Amino acid sequence: MRRILTGIQPSGHITLGNYLGAIRPLLSLQNEEDTELLVFIADLHAITVPQDRQNLKKNIKELAALFLACGLDLNKSHMFIQSEVPSHNQLGWVLECNSYIGELERMTQFKDKKQKQVEGVSAGLLTYPPLMAADILLYDTDLVPVGEDQKQHLEITRNLAERFNNKYGETFKVPEPFILKEGARIMSLVDPSRKMSKSDPNPKGFIALLDDINIAKKKIKSAITDSDGTIRYDLENKPGISNLLTIYSSLTNIPIKNLEIRYENTNYQNFKEDLANIVADFLTKIQSKYDYYINSGDLDLILNSGRDYAYHYASRKIQKVYRRIGLGRN
Repeated sequence: MRRILTGIQPSGHITLGNYLGAIRPLLSLQNEEDTELLVFIADLHAITVPQDRQNLKKNIKELAALFLACGLDLNKSHMFIQSEVPSHNQLGWVLECNSYIGELERMTQFKDKKQKQVEGVSAGLLTYPPLMAADILLYDTDLVPVGEDQKQHLEITRNLAERFNNKYGETFKVPEPFILKEGARIMSLVDPSRKMSKSDPNPKGFIALLDDINIAKKKIKSAITDSDGTIRYDLENKPGISNLLTIYSSLTNIPIKNLEIRYENTNYQNFKEDLANIVADFLTKIQSKYDYYINSGDLDLILNSGRDYAYHYASRKIQKVYRRIGLGRN
């Protein structure tokens, strides 16, 4: 049985781009034989920058409910909240003590965030990588899905595991990167040269999975296209309509070539009307499942079960670590 682990920060809305580009490909791993998927809500990582207490609590449960609505299969996967498993903090500190300031200061994400957040940079931004390493190493993780911006973090995780093993004896499985097959690359609806992002200052640029259905339809209908009027895929010359074709194809599994033939004798307005209805149907299904989980006691039961599963595994690992380095009385 191979174990795949991933963590998601509870920071704002999941967009249609997030779902099609990352979440759906991730959840497809559940269907692979002899595979266990661990998904955790990385709330401890979220507080490396200031958070509103009530918003953070709301976002944690919202993200958990959305993952279930998107298709997390509890027969093949486990989901838990990072802060509810104390071993994450405990191992995070041990790994901090086995990290070097120089290697943490060289982390690209730390340097980028430090530049953007000139005043009041928290120590947590610097020591983020050892905690991330703890998240992974606690569970004898085999594979970690990574994108380009996360390769450096996984590399320091591997370095810390090997450093600890060499110093104290074989303790951690050294995880391998798993280059997740990238799903559809969905671009902003107002600027198709940029990826769709929840941090877009223009809310018309993205569709959140919890957007009001009518608002989401209006966003599709007002999406930037061009004056050519021909519905064909051409990223260089027609990025707007190409982006909409990608969304249409991704949600319906109809090849883009077939869509070009279907709409060769029509106009952008009719195409957008059809796509708006397809997006509306998709969001309605997601939101119906989300409403069920967020308003029922099942969500807490699921998170309790995930917490207990993770706690059982992680607490044994941290005790082994403590014994290796001589902590405690035993």
